[in-house]
Amino acid sequence: MEQKPPFPPFTMETALQKVQMAENAWNTKDPEKVCMAYTIDTEWRNRTEFIQGREAVKEFLQRKWQKEHDYRLKKELWSFTDNKIGVRFEYEWHDESGHWYRSYGNEMWEFNEDGLMARRYASINDAAIDEKDRRVL
Repeated sequence: MEQKPPFPPFTMETALQKVQMAENAWNTKDPEKVCMAYTIDTEWRNRTEFIQGREAVKEFLQRKWQKEHDYRLKKELWSFTDNKIGVRFEYEWHDESGHWYRSYGNEMWEFNEDGLMARRYASINDAAIDEKDRRVL
């Protein structure tokens, strides 16, 4: 049986730990590693894209990090309940032509009893920035 501690119900300490673990994993830019935090049948909404299943998440992340160069993410716990966590985040990246962006958003996460994320709903907006204005380093 796959498990990913800490497990719900979350406390302030374990919710903060879960958020930091997610930030650390995403900053590896390793789709194989990141997708293992999700259930086999995970449901995602990422911007306007609907994704179903761990394999589809892995494929999504491969595409994402082929486009978003020098990606760097920061997450912040916003709220939590028994098995749900809300986060705000921002990340910075540049495209192939060297144009930099800061992407802002909110995520709603729902976990199963084994600590795997069963649902992830993300709303994200992009803002063009100058490289000198980067702050997520």
